[in-house]
Amino acid sequence: MKMSGNTVLITGGSSGIGFEFASQLLQLGNTVIITGRDQARLDAAKKKLPTVHTFQSDAGDPQAIADLYAAVVSQFPKLNVLINNAGFMRRINLHMAGNDQDDLNSEIVTNLSGPIWMVQQFLSHLKRQESAAIINVSSGLAFVPLPISPIYCAAKAGLHSYTLSLRAQLKNTSVKVFELAPPLTETPLVDAFDSAEMAGSKAMPVADMVSFAITRMKRDHYEIRPGQSNALKMLSRLAPNFIFSQLSKSVDHMLGQTNK
Repeated sequence: MKMSGNTVLITGGSSGIGFEFASQLLQLGNTVIITGRDQARLDAAKKKLPTVHTFQSDAGDPQAIADLYAAVVSQFPKLNVLINNAGFMRRINLHMAGNDQDDLNSEIVTNLSGPIWMVQQFLSHLKRQESAAIINVSSGLAFVPLPISPIYCAAKAGLHSYTLSLRAQLKNTSVKVFELAPPLTETPLVDAFDSAEMAGSKAMPVADMVSFAITRMKRDHYEIRPGQSNALKMLSRLAPNFIFSQLSKSVDHMLGQTNK
């Protein structure tokens, strides 16, 4: 994939992985558009990256996605790269989660349904471009779940499966389909977790993770597994019970806190 001269749309681009993608892709000579729900955070990102273009939009709302499509394609008809990055991760004790269906489903809506809606909305436009790409940001936890974040992991496993099918269906088009499965990364997403729950995992610097991803995209590596994500994928095949039992130790800590 050519990594310069593109017009790139990044959901969830005001912080973390999305912001770092915006920063590095701008440096490579791309036109970059970012979205986010919080206008103040978008404004802060714009101050740091003056040449970035911002649109307030909720990547988990189908109507907002339709409105985003109309606005972006009108202003940026050469849009040819979509990075589905928006997402969030929660620590959920299922003993105490309650029965609020909207709350329980919120990670599915943003982390799985959102990317599916985004792809469906933008696909016809992307197929008309001479060269195009879709990058779905899943997680190393798509391969082995971290049981204290059961819904997040289920959503990312679903996104991994969907991306495989999407790639197969688009094989005869100009659209390349990538999956980036980040490991634990130094972003605000993991701030809600304490060190005991992440024992044995060292967060990868976000700049290194994104740089690794861009290098692999340039080489057309369609499933990108930086750092510990690669180990998770391999161990999920070679020793699935062992690696799952290791990640399940986090439950003991969570339940211990509940019982105090």
